Amino acid sequence: MYRILGADRKEYGPVSADDIRVWIREGRANGQTLACSEGGAWQPLSSFPEFAQALGAAPASPSPLPAPASPTARVSTPAQLVQGPGIFLIIVGALGFALHIFSLLAHVVGWTLTRQPSTGNPELDRVMTFLSGGAGVAIDLLWLGLSALIGFGGLRMIKLKNYGLCIAASVIALVPCLSPCCCLGLPAGIWALIVLSRPEVKAAFESRL
Repeated sequence: MYRILGADRKEYGPVSADDIRVWIREGRANGQTLACSEGGAWQPLSSFPEFAQALGAAPASPSPLPAPASPTARVSTPAQLVQGPGIFLIIVGALGFALHIFSLLAHVVGWTLTRQPSTGNPELDRVMTFLSGGAGVAIDLLWLGLSALIGFGGLRMIKLKNYGLCIAASVIALVPCLSPCCCLGLPAGIWALIVLSRPEVKAAFESRL
C-alpha cells in the first residue's frame, strides 16, 4: 500500500498500486508526485520500478498554450481621421446643392414650394411675394454657393489640403442660418472642426503645402 502527497500538500491513502496506476493514466499523478510505501521514505513515483511502465504509457502533459499577444491599440493616421468628416461635408454640400437647385427652378418658373395663401395682412403678403420672387432667387443662388463651398471643403479635407478653406466650410456647415442643410450640417461641421483641431492633422496639412 502507498500514500500519495497531493499538490495541495495533503496525504492521500493508503491506496493500492493499481489505484496509483489509474491516477497516472488520468493525469492526476506523474513521475514527480511524491509517494511512499508502507514504512518507506517519500520519493518521486518515477523512482518506483513498479510504476515505470505506467509512467511511460501516461499521456504527455499538453504544452502550455502561448499567451495571446496583447492587442495593439490601433492608431489612425491623419489621412484616416479626415475621411469620415470630409465625406460627411461632401454629403451635406451635395444635399444642399440639390435642394436649392430645385428651389431655384421653382422660383424661376414663378412658383414655390412654400407658397402660402393670403395672410390677410397686406404688408406681410408683399414680403412673402418679394421673397418668392427675385429675392428668393438671390437667396437660392447664395445657398448654392455655400453648398458648393461645403462640398469642395470636404474634398480638400480628404486630400489634406487648404486648411483654412476646410475650417471655413466646417463653420458654414454648422451655423444654422448659413448651412443649406442645417439638420446634417451641424454634426458634420462639429465633427470636422474637432478633427481639424488635432495637432497631427494640422501637421499633415502643413506638410502638404
